[in-house]
Amino acid sequence: MREAAFIQQNRPRWEAFEKVVSQPKTAKPDQLAELFIQITDDLSFSRTQYPNSRTTNYLNALASKIHLEIYKNKKEEKSRFITFWKSELPLVLYEARKSMLYALIIFLLAIVIGALSAAYDDSFARLILGDGYVNMTLENIKNGNPTSVYSDTGSEIAMFVGIAWNNIRVSFMIFAYGVFFSLGTGLHLFYNGVMVGSFVTFFYRQHELAQAFPVIMLHGTIELSSIVIAGAAGFTMGNSLIFPGTYSRLDSFKAGALRGLKIIMGLVPFFILAAFIEGVITRYAFMHWSLKALIISLSAILMVYYFVIYPYKLRNGKLQIN
Repeated sequence: MREAAFIQQNRPRWEAFEKVVSQPKTAKPDQLAELFIQITDDLSFSRTQYPNSRTTNYLNALASKIHLEIYKNKKEEKSRFITFWKSELPLVLYEARKSMLYALIIFLLAIVIGALSAAYDDSFARLILGDGYVNMTLENIKNGNPTSVYSDTGSEIAMFVGIAWNNIRVSFMIFAYGVFFSLGTGLHLFYNGVMVGSFVTFFYRQHELAQAFPVIMLHGTIELSSIVIAGAAGFTMGNSLIFPGTYSRLDSFKAGALRGLKIIMGLVPFFILAAFIEGVITRYAFMHWSLKALIISLSAILMVYYFVIYPYKLRNGKLQIN
């Protein structure tokens, strides 16, 4: 069946579903359960026939609403909080997978540009990182600890709180600038990537990269990947303005902004975790290499599994959510 015919055949029923879901207090639990069965049948058909279409996304969102209403009326054995992390956020992440890919490409490209610029221009690192930071790091290198900035800044708790606040603030900025048709998000991602490239090359030119890089990546593995995902949140919102599809631009923007906001909210604990590592663990720059490798590996596994593999498995029915 062609997608247009599928929509035309079922549109009245879906509109009736939306009306029921918009007034959940008047719906009986049995009625909601019946609606859920019908909409999941349509969703299953749409996933098979039109896997990447807006129709599938629409039905998925409608099924999620009905599912949530059923659980609200059910005397929950699990909270909304758990549902968010187990299914709602991962499904939003799956829908945003292309935005994540674009954000990653921009970020990596900016890192390369920043690295090459710093490699061929002695003044570039000072231009991007600032004279104060560069001079301080040169002094740290002279004293034998190129990354002592992570241990000399203050107490663990003060550093942890300050870094967490800054990381969350930056991620919300990257997301919010998506309102400028994704351009603001792209520029912020690019700037952050250039900073990272300059930063790494600066240590390379000082012959300290082997010591500094693993120390930086203790917290950087989670922090940098979270920045990329924040970029995906901004693109999700911005692209909803550029490509509204069959929706009005306002409705498309509302839906895109909500999806992006869910992604950003989902990043908050990861930024807090990265700040904890940076404030408490990174200061031990001369810990055994195996411990550094363990922390970096676990961080990478956590980010790749929760933000890429788990959403893919959940969306394609390879995981069962109880």
